[in-house]
Amino acid sequence: MNTAAPRVAYTRLAADAFKGLLAVSTTVHASSLDHELQELVYLRVSQINGCAYCLDMHSTALRKADIEPRKLDTVAAWRESRFFDARERAALGWAEALTRLPDGAPSDAAFDALRPHFDDKGISDLSMAVAVINAWNRLGAGLLPPLP
Repeated sequence: MNTAAPRVAYTRLAADAFKGLLAVSTTVHASSLDHELQELVYLRVSQINGCAYCLDMHSTALRKADIEPRKLDTVAAWRESRFFDARERAALGWAEALTRLPDGAPSDAAFDALRPHFDDKGISDLSMAVAVINAWNRLGAGLLPPLP
């Protein structure tokens, strides 16, 4: 793997689209979702998609936010980990369901699990966050930007 540059200079060659994705990311970052929950969702989706760049970015952000190390260490096994509350579990389940679309549309059960924890705005913001990190993962895993 080339660690000096991405496979193509997509930030320059698709500059308008890149800037648009950055703008969407900024909007999602300022949404109703708290920072730690966003970062947990981003980390889990990035684990599923195998994006090293995003895994590095979001695990670093969670460490800087002083997340419990054992919680961070068990994100991939959140269903079995005692470190996640019901709201986080609902969000992570939804994030996985939206990321794994080849498994079929997210189930009613995954959606219904959100209702006790999120209003319609929160569900919309969470879904946008999942969509955005999936887009970044495709760029990171496919075009291999160098790790900082």
